[in-house]
Amino acid sequence: MTEAREQLEVDVLCVGAGPASLSAALRLATLVEAHNRAVESGARSGERLEPSILVVEKGREVGSHALSGAVVDPRAFAELLPEVSPPYDCPVEEDSLLLLTEMGRFRLPWTPPPLRNDGCYVASLGEIVRWMAERCEEKGIDVYPGFPAAELLIRGGCVEGVRIMDGGLDHHGTPKANFEAGPEVRAKVTVLGEGPKGTLARQAVDSLGLAEGRQPQIYALGVKELWRAGSEISPGFVAHTLGYPLGRDDFGGGFLYTMRDNLIALGLVVGLDSPDPANDAHLLLQRWKLNPWVRRWISGGSLLSYGAKAIPEGGLHAAPRPFADGLVIVGDSAGFLNPQRLKGIHLAVKSGILAADAIFEALLAEDFSARRLKAYANAFESSWAREELWRVRNFRQAFQGGFWRGAAHAAAQFVTRGRGLFDPFPIREGHQCMRRRAAEVSNGDFPFDGVLSFDKLSSIYYSDTVHEENQPSHLKVLDPTLCVTRCVEEYGNPCRHFCPAAVYEIVPEGDGSRLQVNFSNCIHCKSCEIADPYQIILWTPPEGGGGPDWKKM
Repeated sequence: MTEAREQLEVDVLCVGAGPASLSAALRLATLVEAHNRAVESGARSGERLEPSILVVEKGREVGSHALSGAVVDPRAFAELLPEVSPPYDCPVEEDSLLLLTEMGRFRLPWTPPPLRNDGCYVASLGEIVRWMAERCEEKGIDVYPGFPAAELLIRGGCVEGVRIMDGGLDHHGTPKANFEAGPEVRAKVTVLGEGPKGTLARQAVDSLGLAEGRQPQIYALGVKELWRAGSEISPGFVAHTLGYPLGRDDFGGGFLYTMRDNLIALGLVVGLDSPDPANDAHLLLQRWKLNPWVRRWISGGSLLSYGAKAIPEGGLHAAPRPFADGLVIVGDSAGFLNPQRLKGIHLAVKSGILAADAIFEALLAEDFSARRLKAYANAFESSWAREELWRVRNFRQAFQGGFWRGAAHAAAQFVTRGRGLFDPFPIREGHQCMRRRAAEVSNGDFPFDGVLSFDKLSSIYYSDTVHEENQPSHLKVLDPTLCVTRCVEEYGNPCRHFCPAAVYEIVPEGDGSRLQVNFSNCIHCKSCEIADPYQIILWTPPEGGGGPDWKKM
């Protein structure tokens, strides 16, 4: 069955309603308004600009897929919208860094500068992006949630827009009664701000060679919960933890932020380049919460929400070229995150600002070539964002040799402005770090109590994840037989562990077994595509609006 696709033409298309894309749209609209006022007053020659700007978002609502700690550095927002401030929850009042053991904790007397948050704010990223979307709509920008972009349209090396995912297909891929062919959105410039490991960003990098000469990107997985405390707490306390429950070969740590209305955002960040095939960030989070110091914060309280998200940590040396003909890449999709500070929102906003400046000049010149859009990368090179990332360009790479070795290298990098002993520091893709098992891979039986600790299926309930069951799986396993042959013997099916949502199961079938993909559990963290040792799992967008709903986060 062939269905004609609707063609929609816009001047600028932003993919993803996160802080990077929305910043690009807002900044561009602001520049256009200022230009038109100057033209009308005679202060500037030329003609008015009236570009059409569209933002498409795969989540069912703006903010549904926005997951973050979040402690926000306000610097970029002050540049984007100097007249107003986003809806921050509260200012940071106190920082703390603790070293945990299973039953104890030691508070370090000195907080390292990267973890000091003077002048920063605790916030809900979901609330911020919803507020940003409202500002966009006030400026005449169209924001369409529930529109997952499935394919980048490229012709002759030039990006011409995207194809939106088809809707109304059954699990065999056959059109149902409600079938709708996804439209093609044609644009002069496409802005990719899909977040980490974006589907279209991957297509752009592979098709246009944007990662040539770069290091491979490496990722961590952040697993987060939102709690309401059982007793009165003061907002603005920010704590980070080292040590338990992570092993000496693992990179990561915990965080706990207090907010207004007795809310506590907490979580654990775990490197997806762990050598352990049984590495399980969800289980580690449940263990972390039972440390007495963490436990006292949530005892008597109630779990409100759960989620997980990949975090790009490779830094500048792993960032792809962020422009091509008709294309710019922003935010986490471009690898703009400071792994030392565990902050990326301010860098996402700054990248959106710089991209919009280049797009504005391209609109004036009616030239959307890579030569023109390279102005985005040039402006980044002279920005404070680049300076911040330059100082941590080798930070995360150093930890692939173990936590304490990495800490020593990080100290050397701090005094050499990011260089350390090697520049660039050698790095391997995360899945290449996984060691083959020496024995049965198991995490044992953990006593989930349903009060403070929750198994994966219970946690999924708190993510408000919903997918249409009768649709093609958006998780493509390119060679399922590998999962029940080589992978069983070599790695013990690590997908059962690194997925924080119990998507992958090995189930009996006849005299053998098969891989069962419970795609409706998926919370869109992308860990499977990143950590799979054979790289045979491909994450693609599900039908529009599918996935988690993190409005509370």
